[in-house]
Amino acid sequence: MSISASTSATVGEIADWLDAQGMDGAIDVAPDEAATRITGAASLACATAEQVSYYDGDRRSADLATSTRAGLVLTNEAGRQHLPRGVCCLVVDQPRLAFARVLERLYALPARPAGVHASAVVDESATIDPSARIDAQVSIGAGARIGPKVVIGPGCVVGSNVVIGEATRLLARVTVLDDSLIGARCVIQPGVVIGSDGFGLAQDNGVWRRVPQVGRVVIGNDVDIGANTTIDRGALDDTVIADGVKLDNLIQIAHNVRIGEHSAVAGCAGLAGSSEVGRHCTLGGGVGLAGHLTLADNVHITGMSMVTRSIHRPGVYSAGTPLDTNERWHRNAARFKQLDRLVRRVKQLEKRLGDKPTPEEDS
Repeated sequence: MSISASTSATVGEIADWLDAQGMDGAIDVAPDEAATRITGAASLACATAEQVSYYDGDRRSADLATSTRAGLVLTNEAGRQHLPRGVCCLVVDQPRLAFARVLERLYALPARPAGVHASAVVDESATIDPSARIDAQVSIGAGARIGPKVVIGPGCVVGSNVVIGEATRLLARVTVLDDSLIGARCVIQPGVVIGSDGFGLAQDNGVWRRVPQVGRVVIGNDVDIGANTTIDRGALDDTVIADGVKLDNLIQIAHNVRIGEHSAVAGCAGLAGSSEVGRHCTLGGGVGLAGHLTLADNVHITGMSMVTRSIHRPGVYSAGTPLDTNERWHRNAARFKQLDRLVRRVKQLEKRLGDKPTPEEDS
């Protein structure tokens, strides 16, 4: 069961929204269909006559499409043929994107009054725009600057000299430590820590000494950060999360990491210090990046891969051993250890036979 929408709209109004947002291909609906009121959203399987869903033509979901009872389905030409007769649909080129745009309108956060809650502790030197909202038990440090329409949710901590841009939202219990910069329209989920010290250590006669971390965290505009993700401040230079980056839950971003515009990182990934991710990259769940390496633009790493070298060409990269039965896994692991010896033997045989390997084989 989906949560209630904050507003409702007719099918005709939704068609107008999509047309205004340049969603090519939306078709006109019959007058009786245009008046149908949509009060929420749900999956194809669960949607009712007052809810909107979407179908992208994927054959794996065709059975759900043919039996849906949704009041409105956003689909494409490929998916339209699978919908039952009588189900109202709007045909668009990108159904999932159109669905997201509709959800943004139906589930828009209600306007909340600006102001500072009586229980908030705000340093007298901090600057808070009159249109911002500061909720209960928030702490804001000296010299902090909170921009227009910012919402800082319950229990958040904002350190000294932090800057937060227009319409950014810290949902609850977010910690933003000293000197961090956050751009406009960011959404930061509960439990996020921004600006904690990086893992900087030096050996002193067998004893680890902490190296002070004196860089900042700089976050661009339109960045989303998932729950309990941590972003360390730079050791000397800044840790930088560029415009449009999307970070999932439970991600560790170490000091001096740089993530380029519109890249996305899935949950439980770990980016070691001074690694650099290009623009429009994706890192799957559980990916690990070793330190001091670079990924070019448009590099895509599949889940659970360990990246130990820089990647200079766009493309999709994978690593790791897929799940297998324990017996076969042990057998293959034992054979893997013999690969180097087998390769040497093959090369010796090729040399004796005068068979020259191709450059790809030789590498």
